Amino acid sequence: MAKASSKKAKKRKVRVEPEGKAYIQASFNNIIISLTNKKGDVISWSSAGKSGFRGSKKNTPYAAQISASDAARVAYDAGLRTVEVFVKGPGSGREAAIRAIDGAGIKVSRIKDVTPLPHNGCRPPKRRRV
Repeated sequence: MAKASSKKAKKRKVRVEPEGKAYIQASFNNIIISLTNKKGDVISWSSAGKSGFRGSKKNTPYAAQISASDAARVAYDAGLRTVEVFVKGPGSGREAAIRAIDGAGIKVSRIKDVTPLPHNGCRPPKRRRV
């Protein structure tokens, strides 16, 4: 039972190259920023909830800016210098997060919106015969 917690967890080593990807998921309730290498291994991540914001303050542009700069600072210290940004979701802090990543010293080379859009919706329900 207590055997697993007594052992020290082995820290995962991620190979950091100067180029990588930044994923920003901005929902109506929170914003999550993940900075990865080209392969997709996460170098650093942050969210508005992790940064200490509670409730409706989590979906503000200021919360997005603080959490993005926190994640970008860790990734910059690890060696990340250039990112392609993939933005997903309708949240309000999308642009603020991109500006914060750029302000932390990581050059933004490309911005792409990958928000999923329904093409024609789902199939309507069958009509009931009475």
